[in-house]
Amino acid sequence: MTRILHVLDHSLPIHSGYTFRTRAILKAQQALGLDVRAVTGPRYNEGDGVVEEHDGLLFHRAGGKASGPPGLREWREIGVFAAGIDKVVAQWRPDVIHAHSPVLCGQAALRVARRYGIPLVYEIRAFWEDAAVGNGTGTENSLKYRLTRLLETHVVRKADAVVTICEGLRADLATRGIPESKITVTPNGVDLALFGAPLPRDAALAAQLGFVDADGPCPVIGFIGSFYDYEGLDVLIAAMPALIARQPRARLLMVGGGPKEDALRAQAAASPVAAAIRFVGRVPHHEVDRYYALCDVMAYPRKKSRLTDLVTPLKPLEAMAQGKLVAASDVGGHRELITDGLTGVLFAPDDPAACAESLARLLESRAQWPAYRDAGRKHVENGHDWAHNARRYPVVYQMLAAPADQGQLGAAA
Repeated sequence: MTRILHVLDHSLPIHSGYTFRTRAILKAQQALGLDVRAVTGPRYNEGDGVVEEHDGLLFHRAGGKASGPPGLREWREIGVFAAGIDKVVAQWRPDVIHAHSPVLCGQAALRVARRYGIPLVYEIRAFWEDAAVGNGTGTENSLKYRLTRLLETHVVRKADAVVTICEGLRADLATRGIPESKITVTPNGVDLALFGAPLPRDAALAAQLGFVDADGPCPVIGFIGSFYDYEGLDVLIAAMPALIARQPRARLLMVGGGPKEDALRAQAAASPVAAAIRFVGRVPHHEVDRYYALCDVMAYPRKKSRLTDLVTPLKPLEAMAQGKLVAASDVGGHRELITDGLTGVLFAPDDPAACAESLARLLESRAQWPAYRDAGRKHVENGHDWAHNARRYPVVYQMLAAPADQGQLGAAA
């Protein structure tokens, strides 16, 4: 059985988009007959060498701390992480090391892979430097930004194979001179075993939130996720007065939290339609489906930036799997997932008036809702179901092992 060691920044039991994609990949690879394990970096681990099991998956923890000024600290962290990966490799002897961004994981894995002569796959979910700009911890074209980009390009050039989650990232790597034959796109996906059976609307919860009036259930626009600036949630709140002018019964549900939460709550409280906006904060992961069930339309008003143009988000796919209508800003990452007028609607980014217009037209076109829902669900089933997407990985792994090496790798295993 082929052994694959995944190198990760963090994992379950932490709940994040990163960990949910990781879980989906590893579970799908298990179902395909691969022997998978993972090792996580020192930022989130207290002990070194600890092994934890979550959802039937084994996670080795690389502990240790790195200190020093920015730049030197990250370089030392790579060394600490590499030492932790080395211990797992020496004990378990994987056939392939599969590292996932950020680039510190890729660089640490590269050191160990070369030391043992094991093929390295490097998977990029987003460019770390652009993600830092998007979440407010970095500045575009700063020294740190440029150094991170150089390090990422170095790891991509040295890796034996590269995987990206979308065409935007693949195209950017091609501009850096990376051969397209080296890059495989494995799109973001949904585990339909988890998201394929939407819950019925919880009438008591809807009433508690004020989503029912004398005419019955109100139409609900929802956002469930992290409150970062690049998500454009201030645009969505700014769009609500114009939407309410056309659809007086519409409501906005905001589930989640993050750096912009206080500012968004203040903006909503100052809005002339504050009574139509509800924040519920973060909710336990097992309760998220209850809030999805309240929503008719999921809104994703991401602002235009390198991050949002290059990277496809996961949330719109989850919404389609849940049978929800999807309205999203017209940025590159959304255009890879949503066909305007077929699987959802797209509106101009950074434009509250355009957002309100699209939401109003969608709410006024109730007769078209079944077609949108059906097209969205089929889109997920045909192109974004992990049970199918995961089949791309064994093809990559098999290409890395030349016939002469397969016996050696098998003997090492």
